[in-house]
Amino acid sequence: MFDYDIPSNQTGEAWCISGHANGSSTIKNGPLQGKTLAYAWEHHRELFSNEEGNEFPLLTKLLDSKKDLSVQVHPNDSFAREVEGENYGKTECWYVVDCEEDAEIIFGHHAADKEELIHMVNSGDWDNLLRKIKVTPGDFFYVPSGTIHAIGAGIQILETQQSSDITYRVYDYDRVDAEGQQRELHLEKSLDVTNAPHHDPAFTKSRKTKEGLVEETLIEEDYFSVYKWQVTDRSEELSPSTYLLVSTIEGEGKLTIEDQSYSFKKGDHFILPSTIHSYTLHGNATFIVSKSNQN
Repeated sequence: MFDYDIPSNQTGEAWCISGHANGSSTIKNGPLQGKTLAYAWEHHRELFSNEEGNEFPLLTKLLDSKKDLSVQVHPNDSFAREVEGENYGKTECWYVVDCEEDAEIIFGHHAADKEELIHMVNSGDWDNLLRKIKVTPGDFFYVPSGTIHAIGAGIQILETQQSSDITYRVYDYDRVDAEGQQRELHLEKSLDVTNAPHHDPAFTKSRKTKEGLVEETLIEEDYFSVYKWQVTDRSEELSPSTYLLVSTIEGEGKLTIEDQSYSFKKGDHFILPSTIHSYTLHGNATFIVSKSNQN
């Protein structure tokens, strides 16, 4: 879909914009060419609105689920710090780039309280416990920490999340590997952090049109704001209020900053640092754009 050089047919996840220690992005061009995003965050904080924090706060992923992914849940910040010694828990959100017909996600559960949740997990009553939702391209889901979730087969998702690699596996369909071994589950921690009962998180979308640019606000919450941009022909001159993470999910064009132009195409990802005074987008393209709200 994005013409990436994929290392194996078992690779289902790309860390597209990451400063995480387990896989920091490498900067492609400019004065910091060849350096990692983690290096830029540590040594050039002026590029990121002088935001505080020991780690780059967000992580942009693309996920392609050939098969049903395991059912998971993630901890909040306080649990991550106290139990795992990590800076961030993991709240995330999903934009469905594409999917097969009748594809489904798991989003939440049907247990009335923590006691019933524990009973249904321990008895393996997964069909009655897990809440399934059909998806279509363009759907958007906000997945706060403590939400049981899974991406079903045949779905391509762009995920914006806190910069965390903590995942607790709740259920993996009793699958085994080539050696006949099941993957490790993390039931005790999963039950500790899962919200019960489940409530769909409330958020409000909005839409505004500038010359040549339609901006849809998908979510604004404590950790991040995420937008969908659609550009036709040429945008007006834009001025970022902070640094922005930009993922091109459709189309192509050029980004112009002062007298410099940079080409982009579907599958390209870039950061607009806060030191840019203004920029213009040319072409026909769709982007998912995010910014950190953690200061």
